[in-house]
Order: sequence, then C-alpha cells, then structure tokens
Amino acid sequence: MANRCEICSKEPTFGKKVTFSHKRSSRTWTPNIQKVRVKHGSNTRQARVCTSCLKAGKVEKA
Repeated sequence: MANRCEICSKEPTFGKKVTFSHKRSSRTWTPNIQKVRVKHGSNTRQARVCTSCLKAGKVEKA
C-alpha cells in the first residue's frame, strides 16, 4: 500500500502495453505520490499525497 494517496485513495492501475505489432505485455500506471508535512488540527504530520490533490489545494502544507 505504498502508492496510495491518503486524500483521494488514488492507487496504481494495471493494463497492457501494446506495441506496433500488437504484442501485449503488462504494465502499471502509478500516481505521483509525494511525502508532505501536513497540518492536522493543531499538529503537523507526514502524509502521502498525490500531486493532483496538492495542486487542487485539498491539503494545507505545514
């Protein structure tokens, strides 16, 4: 569970990579997760947050 956003629960998705000759092999799309110091009430704590949540302002950085 290392690649999961604590805010929106975004996690890796799985699918197939398809070449020009239509050979298929497995691949993953991982979200861009950053460790960020976050204000949590009156304290601060470290959280794993995706960059889209950071950009949207869903988290207040400390």
